[in-house]
Amino acid sequence: MTDPDLDVQALRVVRAIADAGSLTAAAAQLGYSQPALSQQMRRLEQRLGVAVVERAGRRLRLTEAGRILARHAPAVTTALDAAAGELAALRGLHQATVRLVGFPSASPTVVPPLVARLARTAPGITLTYVEAEPPEAVAAVREDRADIALTFSYPGDPHDPHGASARGLAVADVGADELLLVLPAGHPRAGVAPPRLADFADDDWIAGCPRCRGHLLAVCGRAGFTPRIAFETDNIAAVESLVAHGTGVATLPRLAVASFPPLPGIHTVPLAHGRTLHAVTARGAERVPAVAVVLAAVREAVAAATVGGAPAA
Repeated sequence: MTDPDLDVQALRVVRAIADAGSLTAAAAQLGYSQPALSQQMRRLEQRLGVAVVERAGRRLRLTEAGRILARHAPAVTTALDAAAGELAALRGLHQATVRLVGFPSASPTVVPPLVARLARTAPGITLTYVEAEPPEAVAAVREDRADIALTFSYPGDPHDPHGASARGLAVADVGADELLLVLPAGHPRAGVAPPRLADFADDDWIAGCPRCRGHLLAVCGRAGFTPRIAFETDNIAAVESLVAHGTGVATLPRLAVASFPPLPGIHTVPLAHGRTLHAVTARGAERVPAVAVVLAAVREAVAAATVGGAPAA
């Protein structure tokens, strides 16, 4: 049996069709005309002896063979990008684009100093950024829509996206973000330290994003009570404003509290619980020089923005 006759450009095309959902959208994404892309697919199918795309109504979709190629494409293209990057470094070429995706509270706290640091130390690297919660960020790396995902996880989270959904990817710890108890400034226990969550069992609670809400339920459960959640919102400013007006108490990560100017009327106290920050990449992506530079800068930016951040690589 002969080996399949594959080339990296064909894999990029198949991957683009999988991501874009149509031949027309894939052609626009890659900068080709639709007829040129159709010809590439026909030549690939002739070499393989099997159909890669099929028509479903007015749209083209990948066959089983196409889906196999699309699944393996990120690993192959990442390895080739790593080789090209190392060769470029040897030749003194440092122009590259790195695609970063990160969670919302990292956007105003970690990303701006990261961009400034790269502008000073690696001006040839162009960094692009998209905001997304951890599950979507991990998926973006898996689907080759991002090179690095900056994510977080809470200990014991049964829905941690760094488990089964990150299988086959590289997940590195880059720091820790401590959790803060957020109280109204006039709360009778605002000046009591260290705080015990059990002391707030009779308070109303304000819950945040699904991951943070799950962690709140877990830590309160370990403290012996179920929090009475009166409000739920992903809006950090709304959480703090509700607390400042005496509506309830909450927990927020330090990066979330630092993501905008503090509101008057709130009191924050560190808790003995927190979240771990991660950088998720394709396996072997750290061998791409530009990705390695950005990963090191991510560690430094996280360390500067958090308490207990990981040391610079």
